[in-house]
Amino acid sequence: MTATDRETIYKAISTYIQDNFLDDEDVPELTADAPLLEWGVLTSMNTSLLLAFIRNELRVVVPPTHLTGQHFGNLRSITDTVHKLAHPSA
Repeated sequence: MTATDRETIYKAISTYIQDNFLDDEDVPELTADAPLLEWGVLTSMNTSLLLAFIRNELRVVVPPTHLTGQHFGNLRSITDTVHKLAHPSA
């Protein structure tokens, strides 16, 4: 799969986070604005795994300069970041 539209990117990342990082009882509902950093979902290890998923499955390389709370604070910001990197002219 390659990164195409925002909805496809959002679904892929959301599903990956839900399946790999969340226990149903640990975290409330995963929404676009859920504070993943505040909840401790995106630890350094989980962020590394997520970056590998984004690179391998969505075919987007996230540069180190984008590994900030602004770009990786929640699903919406991650989706926007990946979409912008995949479509720089958009």
